[in-house]
Amino acid sequence: MKAILTFTRSRFARALVAGALGLIVAAILVAILNSAHTTWVTPGLEALGVQLPGQLLDLAFWAVAILILLAIVVTAFLSGFGMFHSRRMGRFWYYAAGTALVWGVLGQALTVAIVLFISYLTMGSDFRLTDGNVALAAIFSVIGFLLFSGVLTDWIQWIFGHKTELHHGAPEGEPEWMRYFSVDVNHKVIGIQYAVTSVLVLLVGGTLAIVFRLELSAPGMQLITENTYNTFFSAHGIIMIASILLGVGAMVNYLVPVMIGASDMAFPRLNAFSFWVSIPAALLIVSAMFVDTGFDTGWVGYPPLSTVGSLGIILFLLGFYFNGFASIASAINVLVTVGVMRAKGMALFRMPIFVWTAISASIIQFTATQTVGVALTMVVAQRALGLGFFDPTPVAAGVPVGQPLLYQQLFWFYSHPVVYVFVLPGLGVISELLPVFSRKPLFGYKWVALSSLGIALVGFLVWAHHMFVSGMDDSLRIPFMISTMFVGIPTGVKFFSWLGTLWGGKIIYPTPMLFVLGAISVFLIGGLTGPILATVPTDMHLHDSYWVVGHFHATMFGGFIFPFFAALYYWFPKITGRMYNERLGKLHFWLMVPGFWVMSLGQMRIGLMGMRRRIANYDPALGVEGTQILITIAALVIAWSVLIMLYNLVSSARSAELAPENPWESRSPEWVAPTPLPEFNFDRPIEVVGDPYDYGLADSKYIQTIPAAGD
Repeated sequence: MKAILTFTRSRFARALVAGALGLIVAAILVAILNSAHTTWVTPGLEALGVQLPGQLLDLAFWAVAILILLAIVVTAFLSGFGMFHSRRMGRFWYYAAGTALVWGVLGQALTVAIVLFISYLTMGSDFRLTDGNVALAAIFSVIGFLLFSGVLTDWIQWIFGHKTELHHGAPEGEPEWMRYFSVDVNHKVIGIQYAVTSVLVLLVGGTLAIVFRLELSAPGMQLITENTYNTFFSAHGIIMIASILLGVGAMVNYLVPVMIGASDMAFPRLNAFSFWVSIPAALLIVSAMFVDTGFDTGWVGYPPLSTVGSLGIILFLLGFYFNGFASIASAINVLVTVGVMRAKGMALFRMPIFVWTAISASIIQFTATQTVGVALTMVVAQRALGLGFFDPTPVAAGVPVGQPLLYQQLFWFYSHPVVYVFVLPGLGVISELLPVFSRKPLFGYKWVALSSLGIALVGFLVWAHHMFVSGMDDSLRIPFMISTMFVGIPTGVKFFSWLGTLWGGKIIYPTPMLFVLGAISVFLIGGLTGPILATVPTDMHLHDSYWVVGHFHATMFGGFIFPFFAALYYWFPKITGRMYNERLGKLHFWLMVPGFWVMSLGQMRIGLMGMRRRIANYDPALGVEGTQILITIAALVIAWSVLIMLYNLVSSARSAELAPENPWESRSPEWVAPTPLPEFNFDRPIEVVGDPYDYGLADSKYIQTIPAAGD
């Protein structure tokens, strides 16, 4: 084991990885050049009347391509030894070859190759890609990623009887910024890794949405094929959900320990695992779009669509499955951390409200994720092993047939509560920021805290309202309709609290506060349109229409996206030590809010007019083309606003003015700690001596530093 670790940390291993990375980059570049050669160069020369033998053109192209490939691979390999360090490209190859991401991706690719090679040896001349060997390759690829990235190294050493110490700081001999590209156990580093990955995945999912929104702006098929549309909208759904889960992980990991006065998470290695296992899972989902004919099941993966057809569906299902490991591991960590690591004097009803929402979301993740894991496992087993869980076709006398609706029961028992995993931390951000910018105590603190638990618990009793049109008996429809209405009670508590907090406050409107107010307005749209879908008579007409799309986007944007952006702006000075550009922040807001109103309300309007969801084409006689164009323009405006935010945050982190220690005059523990936060958050332990939201009350104090012995 020690010999393996010594080799992996050697310059030669780094050079091999750099060379392999160079080979991948060179192969992609050659493929692009080949496409340009066959699509543009040869036809262009023919159009100009230049007559050259086709073989000569091909020979010249491949000679140049091989030279480019060799140059890149050799340069990358030598850069891995530290050569060309004075050049930017040489430093890129050198440092990239030392990152856990590159090692993990190469490990994932190598594992896939090994599994398929063994399959080839087994099948011989009959070798082909099947559900079985693709599923096996995908499963082992995740293990390969985790092994090569190093996230399992300490645990493996324990198996062989070696003691390991937690390493804090950058990898040995590497600059400090390499921590963010390596397996690190500090909760703040992991939180930032979650946040950056979330935004990158958000951009991928958003780009897919822009493509099919352009397609839907007019009847007929203009830009993409129907199969590509099906793959894009399916991938958009699951990729955006993965992005939101990553964003939740970012806020919870960065904020919860410091908010409760802890030095880190209870299980730092498990915390790192929860992030890094989500990377190969996301890669499986993205790669599913390009394998075979992609996947056209929607993000829900209902049988029988998911039990037959493209091999890409297997990768989607397993990517979804392994993403659940991140949720479960993170939930365990949060619950234990809050349970045993709170600062002295921090009783439950003295915790910041965001911590209450993190607990509630973690309860859902810990208890519900297993059910969707079971559902996904059964689909993969049906495809790969021939089992018939969801196949209603009789096999033989006395053999029970499968039940396709069983999948929906299992899926929605997880997937409706998981909506509250998305929105509860977002609602916690709203409740956290409103008192700061209103300079008033949070109205009804205890009720707001308990309402988060209420939402989590009631959320487990409403899943079947997604199945009202499945032929469910009224004896079940009516109870689930009533239980769904009950969710409005704890949610209404939060709205009343927000209004009570704003009433009579000395409100200021920096960018985080604007996004909080925008979140309230958008989430209200989602909240008001939800009961219409929870009521049986109206849901029977609107269930498969664009009304559902508008409602769901309003819930997700109001419950997570807007609060997430508010959180990015609000805690940006604490994370980077610099202030963002306020003008660009407000430009982002004033583009995004009206853009979203137009998009969401437009989607609901065309739903009422008969526009069905999940279709690539529609009848011009519906009369929705004008609104479809407005929705597409609104989506483009939202996309531009997000790019403005990215430019603002990246440029501000590099060169903006230094931020004050507590620019918002917040009482929360993270703003009392030094900026940037020390490795273990606080130079000295803290003690809670008051209530968290007593803004505007004279001589009120929330926390104090515990003096060291002898002070």
